[in-house]
Amino acid sequence: MSNSSYPHLLPQLQSLADAPAEIRIQRIRADRWIGYARAEAALAAMEDLLTFPKRTRMPNLLLVGPSNNGKTKIIEKFRRNHLRGAVGAVECAISVPVLNVQMPPAPDERRFFAAVLEALGAPDRNNERLATRQDMAMRMLRATDVRLLVIDEVHNILSGSRAQQRRFLNLLRWLGNELQIPLIAVGTAEALRAIQSDDQLANRFTPFSLPPWQHDAEYLRLLNTLEAMLPLRERSSLEDPPFAQKLLIAAEGILGEVVCLVTTAAAAAVAAGEERIRIERIDDIGFIPPRERRRVAS
Repeated sequence: MSNSSYPHLLPQLQSLADAPAEIRIQRIRADRWIGYARAEAALAAMEDLLTFPKRTRMPNLLLVGPSNNGKTKIIEKFRRNHLRGAVGAVECAISVPVLNVQMPPAPDERRFFAAVLEALGAPDRNNERLATRQDMAMRMLRATDVRLLVIDEVHNILSGSRAQQRRFLNLLRWLGNELQIPLIAVGTAEALRAIQSDDQLANRFTPFSLPPWQHDAEYLRLLNTLEAMLPLRERSSLEDPPFAQKLLIAAEGILGEVVCLVTTAAAAAVAAGEERIRIERIDDIGFIPPRERRRVAS
């Protein structure tokens, strides 16, 4: 078959539609970046921060939204866009324009600076005091010319005591002042509550929300984009109103759940030799909606 037989697919994927089933299923299950308007707006806001000149009080961004709704994907995409190379050791200072670290499970400054050092490739020394780790982390942040620091899972601040929360919020404010670089905090609605509990931080962090998806034109474009990335030989027409609504309800409006549901259904279709996702098969692929998973877990 010629590539033109699959006009519903992206040009670079059309030849893959003729590949064996196991290869196509592997591609369907692979991680992917899906561009959409809100994500591009978030990336543009981060680019603006990255070019901001140093000053005493730097602007910051708080990327906030439900779990599994695309926040970490956006951050990772931004980091990859500015990847200069990995730092292999303390002595090997390579430029790292964007550093992404994950907030510890609790607001623990010692573990936070350990995460910074790990992200910068420094050897782990478990017995180091907080002051030692902090000093080394700050020196490496400057040596590697970090121009923007991303802190994911910021809502974990609220898992600590009030005293721990206060110390860590003070640490965030101090980091921005000391390094004179923008900070991007990433988390759920609880992250917004944590940041806004400190008046000074609330004034420094501009919230950027990634709300649950609605059945609108942008959602239908998302489904079209996703379908064009899946090497099925027939068009599934995910954007048809009944189909789109069924997917949205099952996924509870969460981007990661939509992608999981569609890719699971696509892989099942290839395995069954059906070559398109059928609306009547959605209930048979074993997808458990987020609310039901939470109920079972509790």
